[in-house]
Amino acid sequence: MFRHCTIILMLAAIALSSGCQRGGGDVPDACPSVYYWRTTLRLDSAERAFVRTHRVGKMYTRFFDVVLRDSLPMPNATLRFQDSVPAGVEVIPVVFVMENCLRHGLDAYAEQLVARVAQMCETNDLPAPRELQLDCDWTRNSQEAYYRFLRLVGEAARQRGMRLSATIRLHQLSMAPPPVDYGVLMVYNTGDATRPGGRRNPILDYHDVEPYLRHLGGYALPLCAAYPTYDWQLLFGPDGFKALLHYENLADSTLYRPLPGGHEWLVVANRDLPELSDDAQSATWVTVGDTVRRWHVAQSEIVRVGRALQDKRPGINRQVVVYALDSRNIKQYDTNDYEEIYHP
Repeated sequence: MFRHCTIILMLAAIALSSGCQRGGGDVPDACPSVYYWRTTLRLDSAERAFVRTHRVGKMYTRFFDVVLRDSLPMPNATLRFQDSVPAGVEVIPVVFVMENCLRHGLDAYAEQLVARVAQMCETNDLPAPRELQLDCDWTRNSQEAYYRFLRLVGEAARQRGMRLSATIRLHQLSMAPPPVDYGVLMVYNTGDATRPGGRRNPILDYHDVEPYLRHLGGYALPLCAAYPTYDWQLLFGPDGFKALLHYENLADSTLYRPLPGGHEWLVVANRDLPELSDDAQSATWVTVGDTVRRWHVAQSEIVRVGRALQDKRPGINRQVVVYALDSRNIKQYDTNDYEEIYHP
């Protein structure tokens, strides 16, 4: 009898440690996951290797944004498909909704949004999605309008065989949960990146997360957690924050000079970066005397925060989502580091 029970327990442990499984505090098919947040779907060899190594089962993929244009909600920055999805990985379409759209009759577009997602999957030879996720930084003022829109999207999604999930920001934990099947708690961008000279890491710092932990235990919605694996290069001028730079080569001594401390660089040559501007006629000027501050999250801090969440909300880390799949981010941690992030 003892041997029989031992074998059953061993088989159960193997089942829980491999692939996607039920769990994650009732998050369906919980497994190691990633966000993919670029405008072109194209994976390089390092990204494919990451997916294989860490047995990634879900790729939450940004399909398009909904923005306000001429007082009308419109799709923007639609994903272009130039590559195949790794075998065995489920694509979960994500649509980012700008909050200001909620004040301009967005309800009328709920069915169109779902239909557009389904059509994009069909056109690009993806399986019919089993889930749709909406991402919106709603506030108390926009909560009623957003939840009403979520109900309409949820009805349209269910008619096509999709469940509905939503991103949850830390400050939203103090509000009633949205009407969705589950939420992904975004445990990043926890501080104010625009403050020059700030000592806390604005990407993730335990002390910024701690005040929200008291809301976790009683939050009446299944949750999993998403953690950051990216860094920031923040440009500051005499008047404060200017722009978020994109993978600048700070080792280029013709443009930048390191300052004491190892986290800041002084700009030593003028240049313009038009790709950082919404207006095509303008540019972000990087001017002599500006400074660049680089923020990077230590793996130990991610694990510390993950374990704190697990203490308050057992099961929240049964599914961990890494933000985001990008070879430039992957190299910041080694394989063992990522395994501990996925299983804190």
